[in-house]
Amino acid sequence: MIDKHKSREELLRKVRTIADYQFGRGAGAALFDDDVKFLFSRKGRVAQVLKDGQRLVTVRASDGLMTLSPEGARRLLARFEPPKLRVVMSKESAPFVRRGKTAFAKHVVAVDPEIKAGDEVILVDENDELLGTGRALLSAAEMLTFKHGAAVKVRYGVEE
Repeated sequence: MIDKHKSREELLRKVRTIADYQFGRGAGAALFDDDVKFLFSRKGRVAQVLKDGQRLVTVRASDGLMTLSPEGARRLLARFEPPKLRVVMSKESAPFVRRGKTAFAKHVVAVDPEIKAGDEVILVDENDELLGTGRALLSAAEMLTFKHGAAVKVRYGVEE
């Protein structure tokens, strides 16, 4: 639990640690500058982290892990080389994913082999341009193997 009774330095250290655990070493520093702002839930827990009024992540109350906003995804894309955290979508599906529609397995061109079902992922096109963020419904191997069904539940498309 990350609560508002902790010092700013403790809050920053904790969210950076969670990001490093969830997304990989260096993610916390890439996501959270020293001057980010914390929004708290009614129970006093960190609910969102913002920079210049833009949400970077939401901290899920259910498990304490993070969901990425498009701005948070941009920061991670700049930090990590492909294929880290990425699900690459075909040109045909890119306009739909960009608008927040579900990403289907038959349109997955490439994927970070470390991705497991339930992971937060970044959806990109074949030029590594951000399309959106979401939650993997399948593992990396399943995304590349299956020709039917949803691969990623898109949370945020960049054109929503």
